[in-house]
Amino acid sequence: MKGRVALVTGASRGIGRAVAGRFAELGARVLAPSRTELNLSDPAAPDRYLAAIDDPIDILVNDAGINLLAGLSETDDELLQSTLEVNLLAPLRLARALAPAMAQRGWGRVVNITSVWAVVAKERRLPYIVSKTGLNGLTRAMAVEFGSNGVLVNAVAPGFVMTEMTTRNNSAEELELIARGVPLRRLAQPQEIAELVAFLASSRNSFMTGQIVVCDGGYSVV
Repeated sequence: MKGRVALVTGASRGIGRAVAGRFAELGARVLAPSRTELNLSDPAAPDRYLAAIDDPIDILVNDAGINLLAGLSETDDELLQSTLEVNLLAPLRLARALAPAMAQRGWGRVVNITSVWAVVAKERRLPYIVSKTGLNGLTRAMAVEFGSNGVLVNAVAPGFVMTEMTTRNNSAEELELIARGVPLRRLAQPQEIAELVAFLASSRNSFMTGQIVVCDGGYSVV
């Protein structure tokens, strides 16, 4: 990864911060824009941000996301649209801006952070599940479109990870109960997800594309 330029969204905390840190350790130059620099709720923000970047970007990690708890009856158009803007449309816009240039150079990596909830469902996660399922579809479609040009596109679908989002949406008692339902009897650490992302985003990954890699400690198979 040495010498590569990587754009990581959502790098201020959680999985994104761990990914950005691991990439830097491996020698990548990491672009980790703040929400002020790249407001993913603004449809024009990706193009505006990228216009100010001079160096070609080799690696895109779409990690930023929001998880507003709601069931079907609670999900109005505004809530759904706000979730889709950040979790699906912003990754699409960034990929649309960057992948063609990656293809022209003959090398690129895109890793989308989706969720185990796009594999198994959970109550009151409807907007999040819809958005992350769409991101899985984007991953597969891009892999087919750009594979012949050396651009590999994959997704990582974490289960429960000890991030700010997880602790905000679950009480201490709920987290203990969750851990009991994971075969490994614990939640993942962000650094464990970052190691997987680093492999998929590097030259060590030479043949895996179009895959949704679930990393959940076995949660989805029990």
